[in-house]
Amino acid sequence: MDIGKDPKTGERKQKKQGGFRTKKEAEAAAAILKNEINQGVYVKESDVIFEDFAYEWLSLYEGTGIVKESTVRIRRHEIKRLSDYFAKLKLKDITRRQYQNALNDLKKRGYAQNTIDGAHRTGRMIFKKAVELEILKKDPTEYTQVPRQQKTIEELEEQNGLPNYLEKEELKHFLAIAKKFGLDQDYPIFLLMAYTGVRAGELCALKWRDIDFEAHTISISKTYYNPTNNRKEYKLLTPKTPTSVRMIDIDETVINELSKHKLAQKQTMMKYRDIYHNEDYVFASIDEELPGYPLYIKKIENRMRRLLKIAKLNLELTPHSLRHTHTSLLAQAGVSLPQIMERLGHKDEDTTKDVYLHVTKEMKKEASQKFKELMENL
Repeated sequence: MDIGKDPKTGERKQKKQGGFRTKKEAEAAAAILKNEINQGVYVKESDVIFEDFAYEWLSLYEGTGIVKESTVRIRRHEIKRLSDYFAKLKLKDITRRQYQNALNDLKKRGYAQNTIDGAHRTGRMIFKKAVELEILKKDPTEYTQVPRQQKTIEELEEQNGLPNYLEKEELKHFLAIAKKFGLDQDYPIFLLMAYTGVRAGELCALKWRDIDFEAHTISISKTYYNPTNNRKEYKLLTPKTPTSVRMIDIDETVINELSKHKLAQKQTMMKYRDIYHNEDYVFASIDEELPGYPLYIKKIENRMRRLLKIAKLNLELTPHSLRHTHTSLLAQAGVSLPQIMERLGHKDEDTTKDVYLHVTKEMKKEASQKFKELMENL
């Protein structure tokens, strides 16, 4: 059957298909094909295999210029997981049942829910692009479902749905411990995180030029990235989302501490002036091996764990918990949710909303109780 013309030569292109059991089956297939051609929806499926097209898609994905390097790295890992099932299969031969079985098997192999969700997201993007490029007729990821782990009654009862964060008195105690027992830079690091809600990656990327000591503001415009943990091979990337680029107001307490820290850093710079990596980082290494290189996230996590042990506080807390702590304290201070979201650089974040609603709910209960007590004392 004629299926159109070759755009280069102008010669007609034909499609041949055989193997039908009866003439009636052949005529039915021809009718379907003719209908597709007449409606302009005919797709000549390619023989490309999954592995080849997946990496072709990854190049297109990366080439958009709007995807972070860390995200591309994650997608590459997810392609490898899907390649366990589809690597050498032709795209057109992968069925919905095969795709669903692959997701189910990832669950059986013990992969975490987030890992399976990620693999499915990548799979959907790959097959969707194949359909868009008319390499494929049907997307086998349609109507598939990621298998979910059924939680036990005990797990549901224990789950409070809220992240860990410090109460006001706990934070005061933690910062006092950081000031008294902290190693170099610990106190200004954790004071800044608690008082601004910045992410650990944003803190590591912070430069002195980002701090306006007169206007009392900090500009957040980048984040630290180092997947190999090679301290010399770090990169600075754009923040997590466009809304993460922001200006944060800071108070006198933070400004004074940063001023003291800057003076101490100048002494380190003089000590190692011949080898100091002078790229203007606020929190930089002071060791003689790599002086001036920005602190890395793992080091901040380890430092916080050490201080939590000394303070006898919850060891499950992380630097990100200080972000949730900042949210809860702003809510207690009466700051609105939109203002908090703007300060944290969030467009939409369910966890922040959960913390905010939890705190304000308790405040409303307290207000109701105080009114009750007032009326009883009349």
